[in-house]
Amino acid sequence: LGIEKAVLLPLVNPENSPGIYQSNEEILQITRDFPGRFVPFCNVDPRAGGNHWQAPLSKILSCYRQAGFLGLGEVCANLQFLDARVQNLFAAAEENNFLLTFHISPCQNYSYGLVDDSGLPQLEESLQRFPKLRFLGHSQAFWAEISTIRSIDDRFGYPTGPVNEGAVPRLLRQYPNLHGDLSAGSGCNALTRDRDYAVKFLTEFQDRLLFGTDICAPGTPTPLVDFLLELRTAGAISEVVFQKVARGNAERLLAG
Repeated sequence: LGIEKAVLLPLVNPENSPGIYQSNEEILQITRDFPGRFVPFCNVDPRAGGNHWQAPLSKILSCYRQAGFLGLGEVCANLQFLDARVQNLFAAAEENNFLLTFHISPCQNYSYGLVDDSGLPQLEESLQRFPKLRFLGHSQAFWAEISTIRSIDDRFGYPTGPVNEGAVPRLLRQYPNLHGDLSAGSGCNALTRDRDYAVKFLTEFQDRLLFGTDICAPGTPTPLVDFLLELRTAGAISEVVFQKVARGNAERLLAG
């Protein structure tokens, strides 16, 4: 794929178990062992520090910031966006000038990911409360909202059919601190379900969208790569748009 540099995001939430856990320190060690190849994100569960909404998470994140971490995530705790402990984590991330990648679960008590209602009202309130915190939206329940939600099934998977603009484009227009992480099948599906709309979406939000692969799995197909290359070759998106989405936006955001 020609990937020059990758962002490493550790998993720390109990909702991700059974699975492979990575400590923040392991992520930092990898970046030091392979200089110039990786960008370290740290991760802290919002329930850390005593499971309290006033836990001193900013002090913890300050230490990680000083150690060289540039972002926080993927935030996967299965709590409401407006849960006071989650809001405490957001405040700490904003105070330390971190990027923040979040995963949205389709509902409470289902798998992993923050919880919001259809239309993403809790995300919107968080965007308002923390205007300096740069959010990177990710997962099926986030990208399904590129279109209006027809049924709960849309939030659990990969809805098909033409896009009837939903919450995601509205929020991107209204809140400059929201960005779209196109990694995984969810980001890819949001674009490939409606090629004509994808061209408009990529062009309008060319400064807000970031290519990603989601996980390090060299043998996994990457249809998003093929789709973006095809759009560029066909002239549907410009070289400028392609380069911003492929690498430029990530470079800019990671530079602070």
